[in-house]
Amino acid sequence: MRRAMLLLVGLLVISTLGAAVLAAAVAGMAVPGGGQSGGQTATGEAADARASGRALASIPPTWLDLYRQAAATCPGLPWTVLAGIGTVESDNGQSSAAGVRSGANFAGAEGPMQFEPSTFSSYAVVGPGGADPPSPYDPVDAVYSAAHLLCVDGGGDPSTVAAAIYAYNHSSDYVAQVLSLASSYGAAAGTGQR
Repeated sequence: MRRAMLLLVGLLVISTLGAAVLAAAVAGMAVPGGGQSGGQTATGEAADARASGRALASIPPTWLDLYRQAAATCPGLPWTVLAGIGTVESDNGQSSAAGVRSGANFAGAEGPMQFEPSTFSSYAVVGPGGADPPSPYDPVDAVYSAAHLLCVDGGGDPSTVAAAIYAYNHSSDYVAQVLSLASSYGAAAGTGQR
């Protein structure tokens, strides 16, 4: 019930972002397509699912692959959304901030995807090659668990991906930042990026 209420509140908050800004951000996100052209944007339009130059320059290759692989576990979830969250939360695991590699930040969040302990224990997934038991500090477990949480909250559906991001972090500014990054990470069709 609490999660449903948060999703409803999230939808209401997201609507205040403005349809034009949200549509522009979502339209640029590519759905995982295994790195091949011919994928679809989050709005269902044909597009290239490869990474943009910005993504290639700012996301370590292992993290880029990890985002793609984890997103593929949730049909319709754009890998670019996971990358946007990972960038905001920990600069794709590169941050030395409290809670990223050990301990917790001021809000109690842990790991590169900044999970609250109770949320991680509810949605934890052991990704391929991840820690067993799963750890919020293990990049594989953290990203696969984030994909699982987003999927449960509607991240695989273009009409509810923003609400799923809001459920991940209850801030309309956060949603806008993640969607903006996600939009910038998808390569335009025919750009030749990987």
